[in-house]
Amino acid sequence: MIRYDRARPAAGRRMAGRPGGLAEARLRFRTLPIFLGFFVMGFVDAVGTLVGFAEKEFHLTGAQAGLLPFCGFIAFALFSVPAGVLADRRGKKLLMVLSLAVVLAGQAIPSLSVARYGLLLGAIFLIGVGMAALQVAGNPIMRDVSAPGRYARNLTFAQFIKSLGSISGPYLTAQVIALGFAWYRVFPVFAAVTLVTLLLVAALPVAESRGDAVPASVGSSFALLAEPPVARAVLGIFLYVGAEVGLNSWLASLLAGSFGMDLGSSATRLGPGLFFIALAAGRLLGSGVLSFMGARRFFLVSALLGLAGLGLLLLGSRPLALAGIACCGLGFANVWPLVFSLTVESRPERSGALSGLMCMAIVGGAVMPPLMGLVADRAGVRLAFLVPLAAFVYLALLALGGRGKAAAAAPPSRAPASPTQQSAPASPPARGQGPG
Repeated sequence: MIRYDRARPAAGRRMAGRPGGLAEARLRFRTLPIFLGFFVMGFVDAVGTLVGFAEKEFHLTGAQAGLLPFCGFIAFALFSVPAGVLADRRGKKLLMVLSLAVVLAGQAIPSLSVARYGLLLGAIFLIGVGMAALQVAGNPIMRDVSAPGRYARNLTFAQFIKSLGSISGPYLTAQVIALGFAWYRVFPVFAAVTLVTLLLVAALPVAESRGDAVPASVGSSFALLAEPPVARAVLGIFLYVGAEVGLNSWLASLLAGSFGMDLGSSATRLGPGLFFIALAAGRLLGSGVLSFMGARRFFLVSALLGLAGLGLLLLGSRPLALAGIACCGLGFANVWPLVFSLTVESRPERSGALSGLMCMAIVGGAVMPPLMGLVADRAGVRLAFLVPLAAFVYLALLALGGRGKAAAAAPPSRAPASPTQQSAPASPPARGQGPG
C-alpha cells in the first residue's frame, strides 16, 4: 500500500535558507547536467529540418530523403530495451555517458564529411542509437538526482528543456546558413554542446537507486509487459508519441485543405508552429502546476485537455481549430513525463527495464502518421484526426484508472497525492502499481 505524506516536501521547504538549504541547493545543482542531457535530446528533432537540404544536396527522391527520420525511429525500436538492460546491469550514469559519446561520434561524421548520402544516413542512425540510450538513461536518472518529492516536477521541466533543444535545432541551422556556411556545418555546433554535456555528466556524482538482486535481461524486461499496469503504460506512451507526431505531420494539411491557408507559410506557422509553442509553454507551466497538484490528477487534466483540443479540430471552424491546436499543445505537453514518472515510481527497482520499454514505444511515432494518411485518403484529412482522438480517449481512461487505484491505496485521513509525495522507503509502492 502506498503511504502518502504531504508534510515531507513542506518540511523541506521550511529548511530552505537554513543550514539544510545549502544541501537542497546542491541537490538542485546536480540536476543541471541532466537537464543539459535533455537539451541534447531535442537536437534529434532537427533531422526533420535537414530532410529538405539533404534532398537538394544529393538529388534524392522524397522516399529516399524520408529515410533520414526513419533511421532515427528505427533506432529507438531496436536499441531501447537493450539499453534498459545495460542501465540495470551497469548503471544509468554509465549508460548516459556512453549514449552521449555515441551521439557525439554520430555528429562528428557529418562535421567532417557528407560526401555520400549513405554516410549521412549512417551518422543519423548512430545519433538515433545514442538518443535512444540517452532517453533510457536520462528519464530515470533524474529521479536519482532530484530532491525528495521533486521527481515528477523535474521530469516535466526537463521536457520543456528538451523542447528548447528541438526549437534550437532549426534555428541554429538557419543561422549557420545565414552566416554563409553549408547546412551540414550545424553539426559541429551540436557536437560542441554534446561534448560539454558529456563532460559535466561524467563528473557528476550520482547515488543510483538499487535494482533487483538478479540483473535484468532482454527477456526479463519484456516479461514486465505481463504486468497489466506496465503494459497499459507502455501502450499509453506508444499512442501518445504517435498522436504527437501525427499532429505535427498533418496539422498544416488540415489548415490548408479545410480553410485555404497557404501550406508554405500560414498553415505551417499556425499548425505545427503553434502546436510546438503551446507544447513548450505547457511543459514550462507543468513544472509549476505539480507544486500544488498531484501527478495523477494532473495526468487526467492533461489527457482531458488534449481530448478537448482534438475535438475542436473536428468541428470545421477556423477559430475553433486554432483554439484546438493550442489546447492540444497544452494537453499533450506533460503526458510523457507524467506516465513515465508514475510508472517508474511504482517499480523503482526496475527503472532501467521500464525506461527501455517505454522508450521503445516511441516507435509509435512511425506508425500513427501513416495510419492517419490512410484515413485521409479515404475520408478526408479532418476525419484523420479521429485516430489521435481515439489515442487520447485511451489516455484519459488510463488516467481515470490510476486515480481510482491511488484513492483506494491512500489512508482515509489524507487525500490522495502523487507518487512523488510518498513517505519513507519502508513503505514502497505495491508491486506493479503504475498509472493505470
